[in-house]
Amino acid sequence: MSSVEPIQIGSPTVYTPTPVDTPQIAAPAVDLPPAPPTQPAPPPVDPVNLDRLGEHALRRLARWRRLLFFGPTFLTAAVAGVLMFDILKVNGQTALNCLALPLFVVLFGWISGAFWAAIIGFVVRLRSGDPAVLQQHAAPAQPLHGRTAIVTPIYNEDTVRVFAGTDAIWQSLQQQPLAASFDLFVLSDTRDPDIARAEEAAWRALVARRGADGRLFYRRRTDNVGRKSGNLAEFVRNWGGAYDYMIVLDADSIMSGQALVAMAQLMDAHPKVGVVQTLPLLAGRDTLFARMLQFAVRLNGLMLGSGLAFWQLGESNYWGHNAIMRMRAFAEHCALPKLPGKPPFGGEILSHDIVEAGFMRRAGYQVWLVPDISGSWEEVPSNVIDYAARDRRWAQGNMQHIGVLPMRGLHWLSRLHLLTGILSYASSPLWLLVLILSSIVTCIQAVAGHQYFQPGAISLFPTWPQYRDGEIAAVLSMTAVVLLVPKMLGAALVIRDRAARAAFGGTWHIIGGFLFEQLLSILLAPTMMLFHSEFVIRALLGRSVGWDAQARGDRGISWGEALQRHKWHLIIGLVWGSLILWLAPDFIWWMSPVILGMIISVPFTVFTSRASLGLALRRHGWLLTPEETRQPPELAAAEAARALTPVPAVDFEPLAVPPRSPLAMVAATPSYLSVGNARRRIADSA
Repeated sequence: MSSVEPIQIGSPTVYTPTPVDTPQIAAPAVDLPPAPPTQPAPPPVDPVNLDRLGEHALRRLARWRRLLFFGPTFLTAAVAGVLMFDILKVNGQTALNCLALPLFVVLFGWISGAFWAAIIGFVVRLRSGDPAVLQQHAAPAQPLHGRTAIVTPIYNEDTVRVFAGTDAIWQSLQQQPLAASFDLFVLSDTRDPDIARAEEAAWRALVARRGADGRLFYRRRTDNVGRKSGNLAEFVRNWGGAYDYMIVLDADSIMSGQALVAMAQLMDAHPKVGVVQTLPLLAGRDTLFARMLQFAVRLNGLMLGSGLAFWQLGESNYWGHNAIMRMRAFAEHCALPKLPGKPPFGGEILSHDIVEAGFMRRAGYQVWLVPDISGSWEEVPSNVIDYAARDRRWAQGNMQHIGVLPMRGLHWLSRLHLLTGILSYASSPLWLLVLILSSIVTCIQAVAGHQYFQPGAISLFPTWPQYRDGEIAAVLSMTAVVLLVPKMLGAALVIRDRAARAAFGGTWHIIGGFLFEQLLSILLAPTMMLFHSEFVIRALLGRSVGWDAQARGDRGISWGEALQRHKWHLIIGLVWGSLILWLAPDFIWWMSPVILGMIISVPFTVFTSRASLGLALRRHGWLLTPEETRQPPELAAAEAARALTPVPAVDFEPLAVPPRSPLAMVAATPSYLSVGNARRRIADSA
């Protein structure tokens, strides 16, 4: 029997590892350095005992918190809509105006939600925490009652990078007193036989080097049914019965042992909790594009995460990785059905995480975002092209959730999460449509001119053109505030804290980095709007995407590749800008950020993909993050391990997988609300 095939032994048993003698080998290795002194913890808050609080009290708390969030969000959108209505109606309503106004209100409400989440998060961080949100235990380590499987699904990944990260996670975990309660599984869906052989060799060497036989496992599936969610489900069906909890990682995830233990302790302490999602911070990349994103997320992520946790409470979301879930609840309630119809909207559910969170909440378990669990990281694509390629898969998966929205029994907030995921991509073609409509209206008015005397009307006095300069200024000011203030608040939180300020390179580097990142984001936005619009249109036309491994590492983009991918963006920008200059030249200044972003998309992608530029800025103290100024030991170990020559093959046969301990995981036939029944009938008849 191959060491990489699932082992099936007798009847189901609960697996408990026993110490074994594992040969130690002399091979290149990077040992985890002692952890540096941590930054001072925030003042403790008085955590609410969720079990004592009770479901009724938690619902009552959630109601007023959600009123506090949604009330200002809708009010802000309504005020902006009234101002825009006054601007549009002043010289007569048209069909185009009637189409543009509701689109504007919806999209302004979309960005207003992020604004008010940031405001709430800012207040929460100023108060050093939220007592109603699930808290990481600060008490001395207590024995864990449950066993935890750490699982890393991979698919045709860079073997060196995957096992360097696995090694760093395992070493950090072994420094914890409660490490014996955890096992780690690398779950391979790799189809390339050369990569598969490299994976197995790297796993053997890692097990031998760390003495982890019977604790660190590797399993490769013979088929890829269900993609990542199917990979996890196959694990649950074979070995889920041996574990109480499952921590899911991505191929680029790094987590500290302290964070892993804290997550398991939360699950032990709160039996009503089904999922705990940490806030993964971006780290590990050196290109200018990646460092821009790392800086922005590090500066604002904790604030925004705290704002989301404030009003979502126990109906938060699951992002598919760097999270822990209750194994039996997951197996019983989160098996994914196939959607009616054909891909891209039917078939296997691609973006499984949001759906699994909804199913978990439907079953009565809470889903919490806990942003204060530190030691959770992931990588980001290193350039615009790879970033867009990842978004294309996510766009189709999120658009597919249109078929999940009408399923019966979902909490209304779970439906909102699904809708938010859909709008995160569908908003781009809506913005594009608003910009096109506003350009058309402006050009028509510029060409036709104002009609001083209405046709058929007899009047001695002309109808003079009217302008709403005050309302226009108010809308522009509101837009600037909604877009810029959240990032300014994130910078303010960092600057007011001496340790955090130093970790970001000092006050002037924070302010300069904020302004530089904002400039790059403005130039990037039009390109991503066109990318996302393309992805949504392709999905609506029934064009499904493939399942390819995500590009890792600091990949630079050539001029030829950038031109090939952005040629239509460049053409659209040149044609659009030329038409406005010809027909309505005064309007070009309002459209210049959009047009400019499209026209410079090729050099923008090329230059921001350069690691040399990112490293040069880092040497001069720009766009710094705490992970760069004081690198955590887990990230340092993973980075050093990636730079080493791959470990040679070893003559050692570790235990590939433990004895089977099956846990049933069968998808129930979904039932739909009446709208869903109509949709299913339409899909069946297609």
